[in-house]
Amino acid sequence: MAKTIPRIGSRRSRRIGSRKNTRRIPKGVIHVQASFNNTIVTVTDVRGRVVSWSSAGTCGFRGPRRGTPFAAQTAARDAIRTVVDQGMQRADVMIKGPGLGRDAALRAIRRGGILLTSVRDVTPMPHNGCRPPKKRRV
Repeated sequence: MAKTIPRIGSRRSRRIGSRKNTRRIPKGVIHVQASFNNTIVTVTDVRGRVVSWSSAGTCGFRGPRRGTPFAAQTAARDAIRTVVDQGMQRADVMIKGPGLGRDAALRAIRRGGILLTSVRDVTPMPHNGCRPPKKRRV
């Protein structure tokens, strides 16, 4: 018969309650990735740890409607709602991508009650990047 090994630091000895609600975040960074098919809004603290995120797909939009400005606005409002409750007052915004939801997400963030310290466009631009495919012969 095998002996049971006593567990050190079992789950019962830890405190009960969510850690997310107790953490106060006065300043953060909001990343908006707006593609043609979807818009993803991620809220991080200054060190880059993700606090909250949302996308048009998780808000219930499917298919072509995910790329619309209204879907981006809903995703931004959803991501910001939780961090405003945690005490975030100021944030930097980094917008990436060519999608339709760029401006709508920014407007929703402004309306959400967060003071924006800076708005940066971090869309990657190639410095004459990859070699194009060879010319098509028909």
